[in-house]
Amino acid sequence: MRNDEKLEQVMNEALRGLPPRPAPDSLESRVLAEIERRSMLVWWRRSFVHWPGAARAAFVLLNVALVAATFVNGVAGLVGGRSLTEFAAMVLMWLRPFLAVLSSVGALTPVLLNAMPSGWLYACAAVGVLYATLFGLSAVAYRTLYLRPSMAGNS
Repeated sequence: MRNDEKLEQVMNEALRGLPPRPAPDSLESRVLAEIERRSMLVWWRRSFVHWPGAARAAFVLLNVALVAATFVNGVAGLVGGRSLTEFAAMVLMWLRPFLAVLSSVGALTPVLLNAMPSGWLYACAAVGVLYATLFGLSAVAYRTLYLRPSMAGNS
């Protein structure tokens, strides 16, 4: 492994010693011609960001309508001959136990929070903040220690 690192250093030094390659003479004219060509494109041939606001809104609404139609068609295939209201009632019947548990938890939460000493709540909040801080510091340390520009060949 030591020889590989030494070879890498020698290659880096040798390549850094080379003069920069000059750009072809026609590069500037080709770049300017491409910029001009792209600016002359009609709006629907450009990226979505450059579309007029009304066209973007219509495109998004059309896609939402297509997704909704696909979903409704899938639901219609699932329910068979039943009406959509019958299907909605059936889904609500399936969800009733889950909604009952959520309702119980929602009613129990304020009771537990009032019964818990405030010191515990502050300790839980402090642990959450410390955890988030540790996560942030770990991300910064990783970026600093392992994602160095010299490793990416940008030095």
